[in-house]
Amino acid sequence: MSDQKTTHDTRDRILDIAERLFMENGYEATSMRMITGAAEVNLAAVNYHFGSKEALLREVFRRRLSWLNRERLQALDRLEGQAGGAPLKPSQILEAFFGTLLRMGEDEALGGMTFLRLLGRTLTDPAEFIRNFFAGEYAEVIDRYKLALFRALPDVPKAEIVWRLHFMLGAMSYAIAGTDVLQVVTGCGLGDLAGESGSDGPGDLVVARRLAQRLMPFLLGGLRAPLPQSIDLPSQQQEPSR
Repeated sequence: MSDQKTTHDTRDRILDIAERLFMENGYEATSMRMITGAAEVNLAAVNYHFGSKEALLREVFRRRLSWLNRERLQALDRLEGQAGGAPLKPSQILEAFFGTLLRMGEDEALGGMTFLRLLGRTLTDPAEFIRNFFAGEYAEVIDRYKLALFRALPDVPKAEIVWRLHFMLGAMSYAIAGTDVLQVVTGCGLGDLAGESGSDGPGDLVVARRLAQRLMPFLLGGLRAPLPQSIDLPSQQQEPSR
């Protein structure tokens, strides 16, 4: 039993260290030597548990995304059960999809802002192998949420809904990953964005909460924005309900 626990602890330590280093340096700039040194293990231990750097990155994401995707599907199941067959409100759908992710930033046990930053930075410029991995991991969840949005917005062309989901995913990825770029472009540091002051800036918990408070209304506003005039509506346009 103790050997199994030691093995499990070693595996989790490697994943935790790799998650942080991939977030800080990027996938290409993070070497296996850096990971083994910080985790205080030898290369053989990493190869035993994961086999390669690619497999290690996939497992870093898999342990977080498995929880996230399960929670997203369960949240949608609950909402649809409560609705009794009626379409959901767009705000409910976005809260279940994006809100669930953003709440991970407040919980260190789920990776906290370290994982959110890693996810955002990876989504903005993924390697081919991780792009294929994400496509498989997200397939069921994206399909379910697209159908929910189609039902919630019957007077909006489906192609337009897919475009807006694409834009929302991009905005979310940039928001959770692009803090360095935001500071350069806007002159605002995280302390300014979070409404906090101090030389050390706000903690991750504050950043996660402020990010959710600002991002969710922005995403909903984008989803509910007027349609381009060039789009032909299938029926008379109705204002989507909240």
